[in-house]
Amino acid sequence: MSTEEAQHAVPDLDLPGQSEPTETGAVSAPNGKRKAGSELEERASKKAMSESPAADLDDAGETPNGEAENSPGKPLSKNQLKKLRRKQQWDEFKEDRRTKRKDKRHERQARKRAEKEAKIAQAAAAGVDPATVLQQLHKEAWKHRPVPVAFIIDCDFEHYMREPELISLSSQIVRSYAMNRKAKYHASLHLSSWKGALKERFETVLKNTHLNWKHVGIHEGDFREAAKQAQQQMAGPQGGEMIDLIRPGVDEQAQPAGAGEAAGTTPTVEAEPEDKDVDRSTVYLTSESPYTLDRLEANTSYVIGGIVDKNREKGLCYKRAREYKVRTAKLPIGEYMAMQSRYVLTTNQVVEIMAKWLECGDWAKAFLDVIPKRKGGTLKGADAEGPAGNNGEGQGQEDDEADQNDALEVEASNLLLSRRKLFHDTAVDNLPGMLTERVLLRHCKNTLKTSI
Repeated sequence: MSTEEAQHAVPDLDLPGQSEPTETGAVSAPNGKRKAGSELEERASKKAMSESPAADLDDAGETPNGEAENSPGKPLSKNQLKKLRRKQQWDEFKEDRRTKRKDKRHERQARKRAEKEAKIAQAAAAGVDPATVLQQLHKEAWKHRPVPVAFIIDCDFEHYMREPELISLSSQIVRSYAMNRKAKYHASLHLSSWKGALKERFETVLKNTHLNWKHVGIHEGDFREAAKQAQQQMAGPQGGEMIDLIRPGVDEQAQPAGAGEAAGTTPTVEAEPEDKDVDRSTVYLTSESPYTLDRLEANTSYVIGGIVDKNREKGLCYKRAREYKVRTAKLPIGEYMAMQSRYVLTTNQVVEIMAKWLECGDWAKAFLDVIPKRKGGTLKGADAEGPAGNNGEGQGQEDDEADQNDALEVEASNLLLSRRKLFHDTAVDNLPGMLTERVLLRHCKNTLKTSI
């Protein structure tokens, strides 16, 4: 490329410290030195990369998330270019993912139809009226069996999280709804402090799918407002079924950790407020609590901190509960499971564990069914069974992205060939370190993780 062509290629390129080209075609730098025309070619190449489809910006100079990350005329950083490129690539494969989901749904429906036909044929062979079998199957399918227990996800921690962590939290909330909906007994699910970037993501990226959720309360106020509305719901005619596991009986409230003593005994850490000051209808679940949860109680709201921060903020939920004078407790994971290292449960895992307990009344079974085996947890007193996992992992990551590694590996491998073509089309192959297949595969996985 000649110097004259390079000038025409970047007429509007605004770089810090750039001066106007001289008559000879060179550029006068601030220190008085002249830069050769080859530097103009390099700048033209950078501008061509920034104008690729993967690096789209709107007219206001904002990112797809609506945040103005650059002032007008300021070049994008490498991280910003990568973020925009990943989003563009994710959007381009949206139809492929939709087709895969549709195919899986059709396969699932065909499998259910085959199972139904097999049961009808079996009933007909036994002389049973097929209409009776169909009626029974209809009753069993997605039967809503509410119980007077509420799960509240407190979403008032947005300012403690980065954008990828907010994306992870939104995924955990979706999973929490799905787990509670599929459970045998349905607790009343509520989302409090519904605002900010999390709300915007559900309304834009997730296309308001949360508005179609059934039996879910969404509140802009804090968890106390959500707990009040949950109490009114549980006390009303739609409160749900009083199953034996939560039926009021002997006072089995949360006990001090490890001691099994009365609740009034001074715990080994800072004590909670006196009983007269505590809202006993609400329990904030936090690992820093001196009390261990033995059972779920009827007409009680259990608050789960909706935060993904990789353990940067210690004791945040416990301090919040103490500030608002509500009871605190932690799940008895230490009493039933021997973990290879400290393990922090994700929001959806806490919801699923409590939903499992409502079904079976056994914390040990609930933990074994929910905690990933790769975390290396072992049921206490069951040494003969061996560890539940042998990879030594148990880092206590507070996001659900790690649980999707296997699925991401498969999907990233399937998309590798098409992604390679896309990378060449968008000039990503010119970036250092992006030429090997191994790095390209890892980039595909990271793209899927970031956008889930």
